[in-house]
Amino acid sequence: MSTPTPEPPERGDFIREIVAADVREGRVGEVVTRFPPEPNGYLHIGHAKSICLNFGVAREFGGRCHLRFDDTNPIKEEQEYIDAIEADVRWLGFDWGEHLYFASDYFEQLYEWAVHLIEAGKAYVDDLSADEIRAHRGTFTEPGRESPWRDRPVEENLDLFARMRAGEFPDGARVLRARIDMAAPNINLRDPVLYRILHAEHPRTGDAWCVYPTYDFAHGQSDAIEGITHSLCTLEFEDHRPLYDWLIENLPVPSRPRQYEFARLNLTHTVVSKRVLMRLVDRGLVHGWDDPRMPTMSALRRRGFPAEGIRDFARLVGVAKADNTVEVEMLEHCVRTVLNRTAPRRFGVLDPLRVVLTDYPEGKVEEMDVPNNPEDPQAGTRKVPFSRELWIERADFMEEPVCKFFRLAPGREVRLRSAYFITCREVVKDREGRIVELRCTHDPATRGGDAPDGRRPKATLHWLSAAHAVPAEVRLYGHLFADPYPGADGGDIFASVDPESEKVLSGALVEPSLAELPVGETVQFERLGYFCPDPDSVPGAPVFNRTLTLKDTWAKLQQRSRQAQGA
Repeated sequence: MSTPTPEPPERGDFIREIVAADVREGRVGEVVTRFPPEPNGYLHIGHAKSICLNFGVAREFGGRCHLRFDDTNPIKEEQEYIDAIEADVRWLGFDWGEHLYFASDYFEQLYEWAVHLIEAGKAYVDDLSADEIRAHRGTFTEPGRESPWRDRPVEENLDLFARMRAGEFPDGARVLRARIDMAAPNINLRDPVLYRILHAEHPRTGDAWCVYPTYDFAHGQSDAIEGITHSLCTLEFEDHRPLYDWLIENLPVPSRPRQYEFARLNLTHTVVSKRVLMRLVDRGLVHGWDDPRMPTMSALRRRGFPAEGIRDFARLVGVAKADNTVEVEMLEHCVRTVLNRTAPRRFGVLDPLRVVLTDYPEGKVEEMDVPNNPEDPQAGTRKVPFSRELWIERADFMEEPVCKFFRLAPGREVRLRSAYFITCREVVKDREGRIVELRCTHDPATRGGDAPDGRRPKATLHWLSAAHAVPAEVRLYGHLFADPYPGADGGDIFASVDPESEKVLSGALVEPSLAELPVGETVQFERLGYFCPDPDSVPGAPVFNRTLTLKDTWAKLQQRSRQAQGA
């Protein structure tokens, strides 16, 4: 696995300050972090922030970051998710090297440590059902009630726990609970469940186990086994930290990791809940986990978002202690900034209108030298065929132009990019009055797109040779949720799914160089936006997803804000 290209140092934040102080004062030697996903769904943009933080901190301090799957719930876990998560982390540009781990690697050790707690009188087998345990737990203002099984003798607990492992009891019949304090202000310390019975096939251990540790029991102990120095979690785990510490203190673990919490990433027009995302898939509201409207890493990749843009976004958002919601336009701005620099320019016409150059020789074909990126002379040029019959965008012509419409109109001259100046002489319509063809003339002296006399039309249009254009399907994507804060008002979150968030154009055309553009390469259709080939493409019949439009609303808002502050 290759090492990612070094990037500029991250700006400071409270997590990095903690790590720097620990290193400076000798509390830790090598910094070791981990990214611990559950293999029960696909990673989303919120996970990208955590990946960038964990791998970034380790890299900056000369340490290492582990990829560890928290595979403690066989009912929801699948190999498909494991493979997808590994692919996503690699695509984002990070390398765990030989440090790939699974919580299931430690099942035997975790079981032995559970026995250790029983022997120390700090854990017991409980016969209460899940509903009864919840009822006994109490509230934020009232203490919980002790289970009638809380004072079982150690020997009986050891016997029952062994029989749980042996498969003698059905799911839900018994659990193993820590024996802490049912009156603790923190509900997570009110005798939390450590093990439950699950007769289910595990993706890695098969049917070897029928008792499985909870996340709270497996997480901290897995950190300790791996020598994790800084266990970085999102804020929802802050209330779990006392339990994390209690287990570390009461078990003979080989190291003493510390947990630190940071704010999760929330985006407008977006949901970053795997439960909700799975329901979107199950209900058929999207075409799958990698539907380009989804916030999953696989969907963003399919839509043409570059990994560099997502890493830049994570840096721009930063690491904070308080939850907040970030405009999705900020993510789009970071993506546009990268694509503007890196995406080759190409010609595509989404709604074609035929143009015939009546004074251009029939059968003649020229090859025009067109820049691959006008902002990067080093990107060079490409050959694009030009002929008598062309396609332009229908929106680039107006029979009766309104004020400030500078594109093609009857009697008006415009520039065709890197080709000729043309003038519209005649408009042809069908029986219904719809414009079907423009008859134009060209100025041969303007070949290449410039006039010897220095005249400069107010509009430059992109175009395609009709004889050489390649038919393509183009899919236009917007925000999946029309509501900027879906579900925030307590209503049906799925009612906010925008039925107009996907539009399919079946009559689009692209230049010949795009006929077999590899999946994973994003280009700019000049004047239209950024597009990338979809895996649904077949040779000679490409399918393109619109990554983003060219308009950057977030950048404009930031500029106005700076101007206002300066005033």
